[in-house]
Amino acid sequence: MEAVRVEQVVVKDGEVVITGLPYKTGQVVEVIVLPQPQKTVRRSHLTVRQLRQSGLIGLWKDRADIEDSAAYARRLREQVQSEKVAACL
Repeated sequence: MEAVRVEQVVVKDGEVVITGLPYKTGQVVEVIVLPQPQKTVRRSHLTVRQLRQSGLIGLWKDRADIEDSAAYARRLREQVQSEKVAACL
């Protein structure tokens, strides 16, 4: 069996139109629809100068509710990681 790969865009919810197939009227075919993964936007990396100018460094320095910013960041990362693990279960 020879497969024909065709990529189409869903223009109306639940409907895909496929044309130009090399099959004749009355021929039975099997159609398998697989969604393409979302393309991720590639972010450019910041230079040290850009990072310093971004305002991200020292962002939490004036927060009275955060005594140790490294410990706070670590807690946030652990919380997000545990939520990801729980979502996978």
